[in-house]
Amino acid sequence: MIRIGTRGSLLATTQAGVVRDALIDRGHSAELVIVSTAGDRSAAPIADIGVGVFTAALREAIADCTVDIAVHSYKDLPTATDPRFVIPAIPVRADARDALVARDGMVLGELPAGSVIGTSAPRRAAQLRALGLGLEIRPLRGNLDTRLNRVSSGDLDAVVVARAGLARIGRLDAVTETLEPVQMLPAPAQGALAVECRAGDTALAELLAELDDADTRASVTAERALLAELEAGCSAPVGAIAEVVESIDEDGRVFEELSLRGCVATLNGSDVIRASGIGTPGRARELGLSVAAELFELGARDLLDERGREG
Repeated sequence: MIRIGTRGSLLATTQAGVVRDALIDRGHSAELVIVSTAGDRSAAPIADIGVGVFTAALREAIADCTVDIAVHSYKDLPTATDPRFVIPAIPVRADARDALVARDGMVLGELPAGSVIGTSAPRRAAQLRALGLGLEIRPLRGNLDTRLNRVSSGDLDAVVVARAGLARIGRLDAVTETLEPVQMLPAPAQGALAVECRAGDTALAELLAELDDADTRASVTAERALLAELEAGCSAPVGAIAEVVESIDEDGRVFEELSLRGCVATLNGSDVIRASGIGTPGRARELGLSVAAELFELGARDLLDERGREG
C-alpha cells in the first residue's frame, strides 16, 4: 500500500486523489493520509508565516515514514532543494492562469474604482495595483469555498484565485474572467503538482516516474529556476509562466521550444519589470537563469530590495 500524504482541505485531497487514482489505475494499491500543517492551523497572511508553511509537515511525514509520498501544490514548495527528497513525478499541469470571481458576473475592467478585491498573494496584489484601476486590495485566507463565499455574501466585490484550484474542485462556474498572462503573470509552478518521496526509495521513485509529464517538468523547472535565482520565495511579487510550443524551421521541420515570461513588481504596483526568453526544453533551468539575469539587468534587484524595506 502506497501511503499518500496530503493536507486535509478539499482542494488538497482532490489533488492527492488524482495521484492516488492514477496509481490504482496502474495496478498499485494507494490510500490518502491526512497531515495537518502549520499553514492549516494559522490564519495569518502567508507572507508573515513563511515559505514552506504548507509543505514542511508533509515532508517530515515522509522523512519519518508516516507516509511514503506527498502531493504538493508545486508553487508552495521552497526553491531550495532538500537532499532527503526527490520529485520523480510532476503530472500534467492544469491551467496555470489566475481567475477573477466577481459580483454580478463582472470582469476586471468593469469593476468600479474603489471595488474591494481579496487575494492571498503579494504577487497578485502588486499586479492588480499596477493595472491602475483604483481597486482596493485586501489580504485573504481560507479554503476556496470560504474565499468564494466572501464574494457571494457581499463582503468583497471580487477575489482572485488560481483557476486550477477551482477546476479541481468543480467550481469553474464561479469564474467571471480568466486573467491572461498579459494582465497577470501567475506564480511560478502554479497549476502544477509535485509528487515527492524519500531520496533513497529508488523503486518507488521509478514507479512514480510513470506519472511524470516532460513538458510540465520543463516549464516548471524554468519558472522555479527564475524564482530561485531572484532569491524570492513563494510569497514574493514574482510572476512567471513557461510553455512548450511547436515551431517550424526554415526547412519546414517541426521542433519544440520552451518559452518563458517573467516579471517582478513593487508591492504598491508602481513599477513592474518584465522579461522573456526562448530556449529548448532540455535546457529549461538555463532559460530560467537567463531570464532572471535579464530581470536583474532591468532593475529587479532594486524592486526586491524595496519589498524587503516595505516588509
